[in-house]
Amino acid sequence: MIRVKDAGKGKYEVTVAQRTTTVHTVSVSPEYYQALSGGRISSERLIEMSFAFLLERESNTSILSSFDLPVIGRYFPEYERTIKSHIAGLSD
Repeated sequence: MIRVKDAGKGKYEVTVAQRTTTVHTVSVSPEYYQALSGGRISSERLIEMSFAFLLERESNTSILSSFDLPVIGRYFPEYERTIKSHIAGLSD
């Protein structure tokens, strides 16, 4: 389970409850949010989708405890393309 809570000023607290529960702090700028989502989904939903993407590739205990959302693309070059594609596929 992925739970995203707005912590204010572009920061979010993300709790991932699996075998081991982890808590992460994620930052996302309004510009990066807009570039990825086009405003079609909430920031919280974007972060939830981003964590789902990460969890398909690594365990929650391997995910950095604090990072800016664009960092995902450094580790997984397909991240932005995949997220944009998932968002585009959502029905309105």
